[in-house]
Amino acid sequence: MKKIIIPLFVLINIILMSCAQKNESDNHENDIVIENEQFKLVIGNNAIAKSLILKSTNEECLMQGENIAIISVTQERPYHNEIKLSHPNKRTTYQADTIYREGDKLIVGFELIPYKAVIQVRETPAYIGFSLHDFITDGIYPSYLKITPPPATEVCILQLPIRNRENFGEWLNVSWDNKAAINVLGTDEYAYIDFERRNGYKILKASAIKDIKFKGTGAALIVSETDKLLDNIAQIENDFNLPKGVESRRNDFINASYYWTANINPANVDQHIKYAKMAGFRLMNIYYPSFEGEGGYSIIGSYEINKTLYPNGKEDLRKMLDKIKAEGIVPGVHFLHSHIGRKSRYVTPVPDYRLNLVKIFNLSENLGRNDTTVYVEQNPEGSVMAEGCRVLKVGTELISYENFTTVPPYKFTGCKRGIDNTTVNSLPKGSFIGILDVSEFGATSVYINQKTSLQDEIAEKIAAIYDAGFQFFYFDGSEGVNPPFGINVALAQYRVFKRLNPQPLFAEGAAKTHFSWHMLSGGNAFDVFSPEVLKEETKKWPAEEAPRMRQDFTRINFGWLGYWVPSETTIGTQPDMLEYVTSVAAAWDCPISIHSNLQAFEAHPRTSDNLEVVRRWEEVRAKHWLTEEQKNELKNTEQEHHLLLNEQNQFELVPYEQISVAGDSKEIRAFIFQRKGEYYVVYWHISGNKKLQLPLKSSDIELYKTLGKKEPVMTDPDGNIIIPANDRRYIRTNKLTKEEILTVLSKAKIIEE
Repeated sequence: MKKIIIPLFVLINIILMSCAQKNESDNHENDIVIENEQFKLVIGNNAIAKSLILKSTNEECLMQGENIAIISVTQERPYHNEIKLSHPNKRTTYQADTIYREGDKLIVGFELIPYKAVIQVRETPAYIGFSLHDFITDGIYPSYLKITPPPATEVCILQLPIRNRENFGEWLNVSWDNKAAINVLGTDEYAYIDFERRNGYKILKASAIKDIKFKGTGAALIVSETDKLLDNIAQIENDFNLPKGVESRRNDFINASYYWTANINPANVDQHIKYAKMAGFRLMNIYYPSFEGEGGYSIIGSYEINKTLYPNGKEDLRKMLDKIKAEGIVPGVHFLHSHIGRKSRYVTPVPDYRLNLVKIFNLSENLGRNDTTVYVEQNPEGSVMAEGCRVLKVGTELISYENFTTVPPYKFTGCKRGIDNTTVNSLPKGSFIGILDVSEFGATSVYINQKTSLQDEIAEKIAAIYDAGFQFFYFDGSEGVNPPFGINVALAQYRVFKRLNPQPLFAEGAAKTHFSWHMLSGGNAFDVFSPEVLKEETKKWPAEEAPRMRQDFTRINFGWLGYWVPSETTIGTQPDMLEYVTSVAAAWDCPISIHSNLQAFEAHPRTSDNLEVVRRWEEVRAKHWLTEEQKNELKNTEQEHHLLLNEQNQFELVPYEQISVAGDSKEIRAFIFQRKGEYYVVYWHISGNKKLQLPLKSSDIELYKTLGKKEPVMTDPDGNIIIPANDRRYIRTNKLTKEEILTVLSKAKIIEE
C-alpha cells in the first residue's frame, strides 16, 4: 500500500487556517447584535462597530475598516494613581475596548481606566435607543483616593462612522439620499449631539455631559428608507414626550408668511388687520412691546401688560387676539426669552443674583463706596472691552470700567459706580464679583444664567401671556445663553416651549441647536435689509441657507422685510423687490414676513401694488399652485420672475428682466417679458403721480392696469403718446421688437402732472 506523505509546510498551513477559522467563529459568536425591523447593528466584543445594515436593501451604512469604538469617556486628567504617573495629565478621551450584553444593558470597559459604563438599549420598530444607565465603580479605586467615581466629564454613548450620502443635515444630524437615512437623534434636551467630518464619512455622535446630566441622558439611532425617516422621528417624539416637530412641519401653516408688528393695540388693530388682509397674510406675529409699551430691550423680563393701552390687562389682549382670529388671521408672539432688560426690576435697584457672569474674580482689597478702582486677585486678561458691555456686578450694584491691568496688582480702572440706577455698596477683600454677561446687540439687555431658576421664572410669565390666544412663537435672541451653547440654546427655548399651551403651530428662532429641531419647525428669519441691497443680501443669506435647511427637513423664513417710503436717501420698498424675495422663498417652500409700519403703509404711494405682490404669492402658497418644474426655475437667483393675473384672472408665472427708462431714471422701474409671442413691459413710478412721453403711435401699444381691460392712450400735439406713470401698469405690443422697445423706453421723458 502506497504511503501518502503530507509535506510539513502544508500541514502547518492547514493547522493555522483551522485556528484562524476557529478564532473568527469565536469572534462572531461574541458579536453583539442589536436590531429592529428596519436595521441591524453588529458590534464586536472589542466595542468596534462592525456593521450597520438597512434590511430592506441589505446596504451597509458604515464606513468599513475604520475601527472606531462605539462608546468613549472623557476625563479632564487621569485620576488613577499609576495612570496619572505614567501618562500626560491633560484632557483625554478613552475609547471602549470591551463590551458584552446583559439583557437590555451593554456593559462597556475602556482602555486604561478601571471603571465601566452601563448603557441601556431600547429596541423598537422605529428606532433603537441608547441611554447612560449607570457606572460600575465598586472597589476600583484605593481607599485613600477621595473622589466621587467615576471622574468622567463626558460619556459618548453612541458614535458611528456613517458613509457620506448626497445630503447631510447638520442640525438634525442625519445623513441621507433618496434610498436611505441614518440619524443619531437626542431623545431628551440634555444629550449633546454632534458629528465629525472624515474622509468619505462622518462620525455621528451622542454624548452625556456631567455638568448637565449624566444618568438617563439618551439618543436614538434611526436607519430607514428615507420616506420613513420623519415617521420614525415622530414615533420618538411621541415615546419620549418631546415637542411635536414632525407634526408641526406637516401642518397647513408651515409655509404661510406673516405680518409682523411691534405696535398693534386695541386702538389701531383695525388698521393692522386692513393691511394684513391686503397682503393676504394668514398669520400675524406680535412683538412683545405691542402689549408692554415703550422701552424696547431695556425692559425685557418685566412682561407686565401696559394698562394704558390695555386698561383691562390680559382680558383686553385676549379680545384683540379674538378680533384678529375672526378675520381669518392666526396670531403669534415674539419674545426675547433669555434676555433681561437693564431697566427692568431684575437689574435695578439691585441686580438679580441669577444674571449670568462671564468671569469671576475675588476682590484683593476692600472696596469702599467712593472707590473708582476695583482691585482683584485674578488676572483680567481677555475681559470684555466692548462699549456698553464693560460692566462688573459687585454686590448690590453694577460698576462700569474703562480699562484693566494684566500685571499685578490686577485692577479695573476708570470705574463708574451704581450705573443703571443700582445701589452703591462696599465689600470686603475676598468677596466674589464678576463681569456681567451683557448682550452684544446694543448692550441694553443681559443674559440669564441657565443654571439658575430665573429662566423658568421668565418662562412662566411668557406662558401666562401666550395663553391669551397666541398660536405660534418666535424665540428671538436665542444665542443669549451661557456655555455649553450646544445644550443651553435649546434648553432655554424648551423651558419656555413646554409651558406653552397649546403647543405652537410652529416656532422660529434666532439660534438653534440639535434639540431645537423639535421646536423650531420654521427655522429662522433674517434681520431687515435695506431696499438698495435686498436682492443681493437675499442671494447671499436666505437663498444660501434654504437648500441646506432642506437637508434638515425644515424651511426658513426669507424675511424679515422692512418697509421703506421713498425719500432722498432710499428708493424705498418696491414691488419687484418684494416679488424677488417671495418668489425665491416659494421655490424652497419657504415664507416671508414683513415688518409693518402703519405710517409707512399710509405714506408710500405704492403700498397697494406692494401688498398685491405679496397677496398673490400667499395665494400661491396656500393653494400649492407651483409645480416642481416652476420651483426649480425660481431657484435660479439670477433670473427674476413675475406672477401676473391673466385675462381670465388666473395666475401665470413669467421670467422678466429690468430695463432702463428715461435715460436710466431712478424714478421709473420697468421690466420686460414675453408672453404668447408678444412683449410686455410692467412699469411704475416709485413714488410719484406723473406721466411718460414715448416716441410711439397710439396704435403701437396697448395699456393695461388689469390684463383684459384696456386703458386709453393719449397723444400729444407732436404725435408722441402719453401714458400714466404712477401705479403698476402693463404695456403690451406685437408691433415692436425687443430692441425697439428698449430704445423707445430709454428715450422716454418723465412729465410732471
